[in-house]
This record gives sequence, structure tokens and C-alpha cells, in this order.
Amino acid sequence: MTANFFDFEADFINSLRCIPMVVRYKLDTCGIKLKLSDWQQMNKSERASLVELPCDTDKEIKSYQEYLQNLILSRTGKPVSTIPIEPHPPWMDSENMPVTVEEKAQEIGVHITKQQWQKLTPIQRFALIKLSRSGHENKNFPQAMLEFHLI
Repeated sequence: MTANFFDFEADFINSLRCIPMVVRYKLDTCGIKLKLSDWQQMNKSERASLVELPCDTDKEIKSYQEYLQNLILSRTGKPVSTIPIEPHPPWMDSENMPVTVEEKAQEIGVHITKQQWQKLTPIQRFALIKLSRSGHENKNFPQAMLEFHLI
């Protein structure tokens, strides 16, 4: 992972044309659903600020949420959509790997052990969970597995 980005995101990081995992992680943390079209209406420095701004403590989460709400409202004229904030998100659970991740790994002939899952950081687990969801473009799942030394 270079700075805040994963290697599997390299094809769009310079332009920030897509929402990077670090921002997607923060969005889930603060309960905001951001559309790609909304993201693309921001300028590069606004996108970069969403990468850089902290979103860990309760105060930081609230600040990030307010910043993003104001930014989207100013860019689109519409309030952001919200999503429920999971009190115990699966990426914070190092003991239990979601079935979607296990199944996606099996599709490419890999078995992730409990010990491997436990060694991953929360953002790495988050990335694998997001990349293994049905309806998501999963082409980066094998690259993420390789980057996280799971294959």
C-alpha cells in the first residue's frame, strides 16, 4: 500500500477518478453513501482531502461527516445519502471471516486460514469484504489477495 492506497488501485490513484478504498472505509465509518457521480463532481484537491482527513475518533468521524455533507451539498445541490453505521463491522472482527470472502477466495483456488485473516489490518479485511460482494466488479480481488500475501 503506497501512502493511503493499495497497489491494486494503481490504475486510478493519480487521477483519483474512482473512490479509493481508504475513502470507502471512511464513508462506511461515518455512514455516508457517496455516488461515483458525486465523487467525480469534486475537484482533485477535495478528493485528496477526503483521503487525508482523519476519521477514527468520534470527533473526527463527526467532522468528516459534516465536511462531506457540506461538500456534496455545495457541489450537487442535494444532501448526501446516509447508510446505517454498523456497530460491529465485519472488518473489525479478526476472528470470523465473512462467507463472501471465503467463497470468493475458493473461486480462485485459495483457502484463507483463520491465522491469515487475523494478521490482516482492518482496512485490508474491509477491502476483501468489499471486493468479494456480489454485484461488485471483482477483478481486483485476486490482486488484493496477492498484495496481502494470501496467495
